[in-house]
Amino acid sequence: MTNEDILKALSNVQEPDLGKDLVTLNMIKDIQIDGLKVSFTIVLTTPACPLKDMMKNASINAIRLLVNKDADVTVNFTSNTTTNRTDPKNVLKGVKNIIAVVSGKGGVGKSTVSANLALALSAGGAKVGLMDADIYGPSQHIMFGLRGERPMMKDDGQKGMIVPIEKYGIKVMSIGLLIDEKQAVVWRGPMVSNAIRQFVTEVDWGELDYLVIDMPPGTGDIHLTIVQTVPVTGVIVVTTPQAVAMADAKKGVAMFSQAALKIPIIGLVENMSYFTPAELPDNKYYIFGKDGGKHLADEFDLTLLGQIPIVQSIREGGDEGVPAMVGDDDITRNAFEEFAANAVRAISMRNANLPATEIQEILE
Repeated sequence: MTNEDILKALSNVQEPDLGKDLVTLNMIKDIQIDGLKVSFTIVLTTPACPLKDMMKNASINAIRLLVNKDADVTVNFTSNTTTNRTDPKNVLKGVKNIIAVVSGKGGVGKSTVSANLALALSAGGAKVGLMDADIYGPSQHIMFGLRGERPMMKDDGQKGMIVPIEKYGIKVMSIGLLIDEKQAVVWRGPMVSNAIRQFVTEVDWGELDYLVIDMPPGTGDIHLTIVQTVPVTGVIVVTTPQAVAMADAKKGVAMFSQAALKIPIIGLVENMSYFTPAELPDNKYYIFGKDGGKHLADEFDLTLLGQIPIVQSIREGGDEGVPAMVGDDDITRNAFEEFAANAVRAISMRNANLPATEIQEILE
């Protein structure tokens, strides 16, 4: 057996999402051959890749079928999270992907989805940050059990930088960590926009595979400030099955679909899809209607990334500072893990197939 034999066999194994073989995509490295023992490393497009077992089995089969049926094959994995940033990286230079989580209206669970998406990505091995951009109604400091805590400052040699607080392996930053919780943020638009810019330029986010931004509801100043300040990789839209929520979600889709904003929509996630009582884990009650998110995704030709159930532990965990992903409810955790896996695949495909990520220039 030779290296060439192994590469020729592996050129028949496709990366399922990108539709090209592992060799063409330069995903194979460190081939070692010792008698009948063969080992090599597949470089994944993200540590949270949900398809690695499929690629592993296909690679082993290809070598035994096309090279030597007695080969003892060991497949190792490493990852190099893809990015499509070609900007000068004056802001967030160590961040590979910036994902904005948006909703057309409040109350659909956007902050819960953002928190658990970040945690699910981290559980898959990615380095993740979570920015709470909802200045008027911050909630991530509550969901992560950080009430009353204050971030540290560090000197980078030029100016003071805020160090985000780490909890559950996630770097978290929220205006709720900087002001008294009883204090209302009564700011005009320019002050809010300035605060958002500070969260980007004066917070030491370091090296991240994904920065998840929990956006405020609606379509307004903060959304425009974000896309004009950072190169957003893509947007995830949160809705519930209700007709009212979907009508507002359409506005969020429309905002990022317009020609002036060249920001791809990664997909749609339907929250509060159905109610499952703890004592009847196999039952589903469609309180707010059924498949509204699926119909909306079909209407706009979007990917439905996941359907998150209403489970009492989601609410309890958010209030107690223990998000569902770190709780002990398997139903909820499985739903968020499936959602995050689909999001990761969609982000990798976005980076492979769509134009480069860039900061938007919007005419006032």
